[in-house]
Amino acid sequence: MELVTVKTKFQVVIPRSIRRRARVDIGDLLEASFENGRITFTPKTVIDRHLAEGMEDLAQGRIHGPYKSAAKAISALERRTGRQGKSPRKRK
Repeated sequence: MELVTVKTKFQVVIPRSIRRRARVDIGDLLEASFENGRITFTPKTVIDRHLAEGMEDLAQGRIHGPYKSAAKAISALERRTGRQGKSPRKRK
């Protein structure tokens, strides 16, 4: 166990050995919590909301495909949304 000092602006330095084991680097986000007399810092990752929604769709099995080409994927999406033939782009 290593000790740290609380500095004048309530900053603490995480010892190198702990940073390495936790894989914490400059600019990383840590969630701070206090429970049962303990302060805990947990590394967190922030992702784009749309990416998070996509990951949730994958987890829930709301997926389709794979497709052999982009044109086949677009056709499938158009069928699923009822927009078939309404797209202004030209097909080759």
